[in-house]
Amino acid sequence: MEAKNDPATIPDSEFLDLLHSAKHNNPESMMELIELYKGDILRLSQFIHMPQEDAVSHIIVEFLEFIKSNKI
Repeated sequence: MEAKNDPATIPDSEFLDLLHSAKHNNPESMMELIELYKGDILRLSQFIHMPQEDAVSHIIVEFLEFIKSNKI
């Protein structure tokens, strides 16, 4: 059951490395993080009242801005 709900899992240390690299503007790390959360982003975009591609873009922009902020 867990495998169905969480298809993309990575070790914590790898996730922290990706997060640190993305925070320092590494485009490959940013893309990996987006791919890691792609399913969640697509699912959440269905609840935003705008075209899906616009909703996805908005979610991704906010996600990357949050990563770059000093809050994490």
